[in-house]
Amino acid sequence: MGTPKVHTSRKSTIIGLVGLVAMTTYAVVGTMQILVWNPLAAVPGASLDDIHRRLGSTGGSLGQPVVLAWAVIGVVLAALVLALARRLPATPPTAILAAVLWLVGLGAPSHFAASFGAGLSLADGYGISGAAYAPWGGVLYLVSTAAFLGLIALLTITLYTTLTARRAERRHAPTELPG
Repeated sequence: MGTPKVHTSRKSTIIGLVGLVAMTTYAVVGTMQILVWNPLAAVPGASLDDIHRRLGSTGGSLGQPVVLAWAVIGVVLAALVLALARRLPATPPTAILAAVLWLVGLGAPSHFAASFGAGLSLADGYGISGAAYAPWGGVLYLVSTAAFLGLIALLTITLYTTLTARRAERRHAPTELPG
């Protein structure tokens, strides 16, 4: 047995690499939104140190371990998609693109889950709503929505072209005469 053949599809590799960059950017922006931008917007005039002290005195926190785990998981999953794109020769670029769009689409619900504890702690610590105060979470949710819409379009187009090609093959296939 030799080493596995490296995928030679340049398209799949580029799509996987763009997906890794997109997920890394999403993770960085999402982490900053939860741990920095939203707390500062929720409590105008307070420093992050002030916010951490206040939350600590009430038994709360911004949930840094959960947020960092969320970010790392997203990036690792995108790296796995890139690795699959490079190592599995039979994987078509559309499958890699679908995986990337799916991951980016899942960013919104997972970001909401990762930010829930921080929002709750801010609400309890300052008597405010636990909602997002900084706009960047909304931007991430729009990006995720666009990714899901792109995934739906990709699947629809792929299904349509596959069915159309099969129908054309059947029409042009030689008919066998009964013998």
